[in-house]
Amino acid sequence: MNNAVQTATTVTLVVNGEQLTRQVSVRRNLADFLREDLGLTGTHVGCEHGVCGACTVKVNGAIVRACLMLAVQLDGAEVITIECAANDVITDLRREFHVRNALQCGFCTPAMLLTAADIVENNPQAGRAEIREHLSGNYCRCTGYQSIIDAVEAVCRSRTKS
Repeated sequence: MNNAVQTATTVTLVVNGEQLTRQVSVRRNLADFLREDLGLTGTHVGCEHGVCGACTVKVNGAIVRACLMLAVQLDGAEVITIECAANDVITDLRREFHVRNALQCGFCTPAMLLTAADIVENNPQAGRAEIREHLSGNYCRCTGYQSIIDAVEAVCRSRTKS
């Protein structure tokens, strides 16, 4: 009987459009892998319990908490971080966040933008209650949320007009 414990494994994944193969500790979470191994520091680490939402990224098109996923779970997956999420929706959200003072310290902003983009892209008809619910897993300690909801609502409305 072999009692050897596996401490690392090789994973191949696509991060922000680039295919990577890396040796990863089996206990390393995705947030630490992105920040420390790949230098993608837009993914922030807050509570490390999946509650605050600061570590939000997209995995295979779905919003996930990077602190709750192990990097080894991502073999064959596609990961998008805020560093690569520069599309027209993110651009519009950034503009509206700025115009409406929907950010202050900026710690929550990358994850807030990814989550907001998800609702704009998938449900641009969303009302304020739906926007608030969709963003409820992303904590902001600075703005009081009203201006964030206003910014997301403005982008949703601009999408439904065209």
